Amino acid sequence: MKSVLLIGTGRFGRHIAEKLNELKHEVMAVDLREDRIDAVLPYVTTAQIGDSTNQEFLKSLGVRNFDVCIVTIGGDFQSSLETTSLLKELGAKRVISRAAGRVHEKFLLRNGADHIVDTEKQMARWTAIRFSSDYIFDYMELDEDYGIFEVSVPENWTGKTVGELDIRREYSVSVMAVKKDGKMSLNITPDTLLTEDVTMLVLGGYRDIQKCFRI
Repeated sequence: MKSVLLIGTGRFGRHIAEKLNELKHEVMAVDLREDRIDAVLPYVTTAQIGDSTNQEFLKSLGVRNFDVCIVTIGGDFQSSLETTSLLKELGAKRVISRAAGRVHEKFLLRNGADHIVDTEKQMARWTAIRFSSDYIFDYMELDEDYGIFEVSVPENWTGKTVGELDIRREYSVSVMAVKKDGKMSLNITPDTLLTEDVTMLVLGGYRDIQKCFRI
């Protein structure tokens, strides 16, 4: 269990709070708006209404005591930069900041952010890849070259085993799991049979995935 300082409880921040709560982490939420704090209260351990660009207020939160600080102020360029910078000045261990574009990202990194989340860019990439093919059901980006894809079994693979197809050598992708009726099986062996009623989780480079599944 980690302790998290979440600054900004708009829609994106609230989704983060909900997931952190589901994962049993301790969360302190901070926002200027009382209505947003009220909305997020069921998902956080504690909350404060205040201005994160005010050094004294931020200092009073004890930022050094949190394992990670997440700044989700994406729409206010200046507040986002000031908050990120102040967190680092006050000794925050790790600062994750939301960026609204490449310029914003560069300034956040210069001002002390350890990691950047660009929701628009990441969602744009996900949408383009996910809906450009009938074979892809889900997708998770690992870096600019590799990803994990949930895909349907190609027709010419149906009824054959992973070993028969020699998938890793022939196609340069790895079958990590198969899913049937919503249940995931990670026990992949050369004898794993691929049928038309399962989907596969495959790991590979984008070019190899495109070539393999004709995306």
